[in-house]
Amino acid sequence: MTDVSRRDFFKVGGIAGLAAGVAGLGIGSVLGVPEEAVAETVTVTDFVYTCPVCGQKTADYESLVAHFEEAHPDANCGIPQCATLNINGNELKVQVEPQWTLRETLLKACGLHGGAREMCDRGGCGSCTVLIDGVPALACTTLAVECEGKAIETSEGIAADECYRPLVEAYAKHDAAQCGYCTPGQFTVAKYIIEKCGEPTEEQIREELAGNICRCGTYSRHVKAITEAAAAIKGGN
Repeated sequence: MTDVSRRDFFKVGGIAGLAAGVAGLGIGSVLGVPEEAVAETVTVTDFVYTCPVCGQKTADYESLVAHFEEAHPDANCGIPQCATLNINGNELKVQVEPQWTLRETLLKACGLHGGAREMCDRGGCGSCTVLIDGVPALACTTLAVECEGKAIETSEGIAADECYRPLVEAYAKHDAAQCGYCTPGQFTVAKYIIEKCGEPTEEQIREELAGNICRCGTYSRHVKAITEAAAAIKGGN
């Protein structure tokens, strides 16, 4: 049996292409970055719009509205809702239910799993943290329709940004991702910390990450990873 350490496991999966390397479970996979998304902004464009009455699918929202008005003029549910969201730099028109949270929308409508992890689903753990207009926000307590006109960043978009490659590498090097549930939220806050503080102190990192619970207890490793990545990013490495 080959002797592979945990650190080597994540290095293979994370650093080599921001993607899953061994058994599909590298740091890239944890952050939701597909294998082909190397230093490219993750784009989701294959939307399918679905009629809430009969289930008919259309390729665009306008066709869905036309079908709904023609086939179901007396439906009590009303015309299907659509929101235009700016996600990872891409303006996307997505079909949503008025009560859908941003977490549900990222998962159900956009196929993005990084900021859509369901852990507590009560705003208490921080695993679903995304950046909205550059500030950390809980996707499970934010309605998607409230996000129109705002810039949303998820771990997928951040990890695919060449500027933040050092952060991905540092997370792999210091073994900050274990079970992976909390990692996307902590990784997203890590970008916020670096942008806010430049080269943050341990106290600043711990304070900003206080709302992100890690059930594997890797808090000290996040501090090391963010500290090292911040220095590399500032130095342009």
